Amino acid sequence: MSKKSLALSAASAVLVAATAAGVSPASASTVAAPLTGPRVSVHFDLSKGQTPENIALAPGGDAYVTFAAGRQVAKVSHDGTTRILATLPEPADGGIRTPVLGFPLTVGIVRADDGTLYFLYATGTPDLTGVWRLSPGGTPQRIAALPENGLPNGLALDTRSRMLYITDSVLGTIWRVRTTGGTPTAWSTAPELASTGFLGVNGLKIHKGAVWATNLDKGTVLRIPIRPDGRAGRVRTEATGLQGIDDFAFTGRDDQLLATLNGTSEVALVQPDGRHSIVLTAADGLQNPTSIAVRGDTVHVTSAAYLTAKDPNLLRVHLKR
Repeated sequence: MSKKSLALSAASAVLVAATAAGVSPASASTVAAPLTGPRVSVHFDLSKGQTPENIALAPGGDAYVTFAAGRQVAKVSHDGTTRILATLPEPADGGIRTPVLGFPLTVGIVRADDGTLYFLYATGTPDLTGVWRLSPGGTPQRIAALPENGLPNGLALDTRSRMLYITDSVLGTIWRVRTTGGTPTAWSTAPELASTGFLGVNGLKIHKGAVWATNLDKGTVLRIPIRPDGRAGRVRTEATGLQGIDDFAFTGRDDQLLATLNGTSEVALVQPDGRHSIVLTAADGLQNPTSIAVRGDTVHVTSAAYLTAKDPNLLRVHLKR
C-alpha cells in the first residue's frame, strides 16, 4: 500500500470515529421533496487519485472540481467528459507534514465571473500551502501563503468586496484575503470554529451579507455577519446535530440549505429554523459526499469515497422549485 493510501486509510478511520457516534446511516433512500431523480452522471477513477473534494459551477452546466488525492483541478463538462486543468507540485517530503491527514491535497474551489479559478492547496510546507489562482488558459500560481501548520479547506468568494474567505479546519480560523493576493488576515477565530480532535470549521458560503460555515466535529451550521467595516460579527449557531457535516449549498428558498454528511454518505435538508431531514443516502449513489452546489433546478453532489473506497462520483439531482 502506498504512503498516500495509508494516509487516506488513517484519515478515514479517524473520520469514521468522529461521525459514527453522531449520525446513523440510513439503510435505504429517503429522497423527499424538494429533490427528485438522483443519478450518478460521472464516475471518477480512484486509482488516479480522483477523489473530488470541492466543486464550483459555471454557466452552461460545466463544473470545476478539485481532486484531493491527485493534487489536481479538473473541468467536468456537462456531457461527463473530465479534463485535468492543473496538477500541483508535490512537496519535497511527499506531504507527510500535512496536518491531521498526512498527504498533500487540493481543497476548496470557486469560480469568478471571468472564468478565473481560485482554489486551496494544503501540504504542510510553507512554500506551497495557500490560495492558488488559475486564469483561463494559464498556469496555476500561488497568490497567498497560509500557515503550513493549518489545513485550509473551504473557500468562498464575496463578489462585492472581491474578498476570498478561507476556513482552516485545524487552526479553527476563517482567513480573508483579496482576490489580487497578498497576506491573509485572520477574520474570525471564534471558539465555535475550533475542532474537538479532528477537523473543525469546514464548508463555507457567503449568503445575505454573512459568512456561513460548518463545523465537522461539532456538527453545526454557523452564521457570522459581515459588519459594514468588513469585520466579523457575533457567531450564531443556526443548526446542530449534523455530525460529519462537510460542505453545503443554499437552495434559493430563504436560508434553507442542503448539507453533505461525509461519514454516513447522506445529504441533509436543513430548514431555516434548524430542523433537518435526510433526503439522499448511499442508496442514491452517495459515497462519502464532500461538496454540493446548486445552479437553477439542478443539485450537484461530489463523493470522494474516502471511506467506501469504491466509487468516487458526481451525482445530479433535480431540485423542485
